Amino acid sequence: MLELLIGTALAQEGGAAPPPQGPPMMLFFGLIIAIWYFLVIRPQTKQARAHQAMVAALKKGDQVVTAAGLHGRVAAVEEAVVQLEVAKGVKVRVDKNKVSRTTTMETDGSKADNK
Repeated sequence: MLELLIGTALAQEGGAAPPPQGPPMMLFFGLIIAIWYFLVIRPQTKQARAHQAMVAALKKGDQVVTAAGLHGRVAAVEEAVVQLEVAKGVKVRVDKNKVSRTTTMETDGSKADNK
């Protein structure tokens, strides 16, 4: 009896047509990865390189803004730390990587971003 069921199952399996084949799924995954690279990863690495160059170029006297929004003038630059003068005689130490941008003082005293 068991042989009859197995034989019937094998006979049904052999006669079925294979499902239609479309483009392989690997093509779709590769396309998604390529789009992700050009829309997300590449711009982030470009921005990180620009920030790294800006931090490496910091020098005494630069006007900067930290990631926390603290405005100040660079008083001293060390290997991993920048000393900012935020008011006359008030200096704070900030991690170099937390300096988000440099600014310039215009003649009327207002600040404008360097781009």
